[in-house]
Amino acid sequence: MPWDYSAAVKHARDNAESTSISRCAQYTREAIEAGGVTLTRHGSAKDYGSSLTAVGFNEFPYRKSPYVVGDVAVFQGFTGHPHGHMQIFDGKNWISDFIQNDFYPGNAYRTNKPAYSIFKMSLGNVVMPDDSIF
Repeated sequence: MPWDYSAAVKHARDNAESTSISRCAQYTREAIEAGGVTLTRHGSAKDYGSSLTAVGFNEFPYRKSPYVVGDVAVFQGFTGHPHGHMQIFDGKNWISDFIQNDFYPGNAYRTNKPAYSIFKMSLGNVVMPDDSIF
């Protein structure tokens, strides 16, 4: 079944909290799954790379902008944030459990700049978006 990234980012936007509640992996996973794929659950956000590639995403370590709707970023952990972070791009904002101000979810990530990968769904596995959500 193809992945509907418009449904995924709509779910992310509709369910985002006003600030982080430290549940980025859950909220991002649920958004991705709203697009029609099922991810294997992990205890830490940093461990979701294998689940994303298993459903058709391609990994691009340290890929910089331009990002496209439906891109997922997975950050590795570091001191103070051992579980890492996961987020999805809606075309304007990065969203995890909240709508972020920029690519990094907070000052600790901005300062430490931990390793990360961008995951992009393979084109053959994507449903074209419903333009009405943008």
